[in-house]
Amino acid sequence: MSQDRDWQEVAQLGLRLKKTIALVGLMGAGKTAVGTALARKLNAPFLDSDEEIVKAANMSIAEIFERDGESFFRQKESQVIARLLQGRPAVLSTGGGAFMSETNRREISRNGVAIWLDADLDLLWARVRHKDSRPLLHTADPYATLRNLYNQRRPFYALADLTVKADPRYSVDEMAGAVLAILKTRPDVVEAM
Repeated sequence: MSQDRDWQEVAQLGLRLKKTIALVGLMGAGKTAVGTALARKLNAPFLDSDEEIVKAANMSIAEIFERDGESFFRQKESQVIARLLQGRPAVLSTGGGAFMSETNRREISRNGVAIWLDADLDLLWARVRHKDSRPLLHTADPYATLRNLYNQRRPFYALADLTVKADPRYSVDEMAGAVLAILKTRPDVVEAM
């Protein structure tokens, strides 16, 4: 069976989400776009931890970083992720640094499943280089900063329960299909209705 047909079959099975799926990976990996498509396929809520932080703080992430610093942001991020994991099973897009925290990894493992959207450095750079909404890239050499983050964070992302390799040729829908296909290996997370 071809991968495309396999993804279509999974999407048409009528799956019920039993645990929250936490998408992890570096900025530009597609967590928000793929997560939205995945939630639609699973008929599940889509949550974005960064959006929830912005709502709670009533300011942008860049403003939080500037005013309160990264450590304050990370503390609030952990609180928000823990709260979101307690709700109805959903697809959760986490911030790029969220999975660095042992507390967040433990909470996700206890209450959901982590899926790493593994995109290579060139693909990430192509997706983020023209965006001003990435406070960690507000440096003299944003590419070098992204490369350093990529090298530092990959070992942590590799601790995720499941990994889906991003392919620059995939559409968002195809990437969501690849995530659905790997979820077939986890009946504790999704079940056929």
